Amino acid sequence: MPLTRRQALASGLALLTLGGGGYVFWAASRFPPDTTPEGAYLRIAYNLSQGDARTCFHYLEDSAQHAAYSIRDYRKKASERIAQAYPEPERTRLVDAYRTHATAEDGADVWVDLATKKGFVTRLRRDLSGMAKVEIVGERATVETARGTRYGFRRRENGIWGLTLFTADLVAESERAARDWDIVERAAKDYERGR
Repeated sequence: MPLTRRQALASGLALLTLGGGGYVFWAASRFPPDTTPEGAYLRIAYNLSQGDARTCFHYLEDSAQHAAYSIRDYRKKASERIAQAYPEPERTRLVDAYRTHATAEDGADVWVDLATKKGFVTRLRRDLSGMAKVEIVGERATVETARGTRYGFRRRENGIWGLTLFTADLVAESERAARDWDIVERAAKDYERGR
């Protein structure tokens, strides 16, 4: 008897996580498009099973991606300003603290660092399983796994569905970086006036 689409997707994920190297690629090449919640979810699961958290960045919603880029930009500006105006040893301490995000190539590098440090990757690896149900309401979707975990997705501007699970954390970190930048700029002006 042929499998339903949902059964095929659920069993496809099991093959991805349990199958051998060549078969994993074969199964991964038959994903639904990432313009469906199922396709985005399966790509996240596949990339995590391959140890590739960086590629998962492409399957976060737009707000989360923008926040990661903002973190990088604020940390870079703050580091440059600190290097110009702060005295030692505070200069070295703060530049070192901001280095990872300030020198990140892009938002995906910031995501990988935060996802590793804050346990996002571990959380996803522990909870991902085959899909039991997908509900789509307008621009939002929920993927419910066989384990009963529910993952929210939002349709991105480019049509790809993005995971919403970590958006609040990334936006909060971006807001913290913006506040830090303001403090750094004020302190830098004070240091310059004091010279």
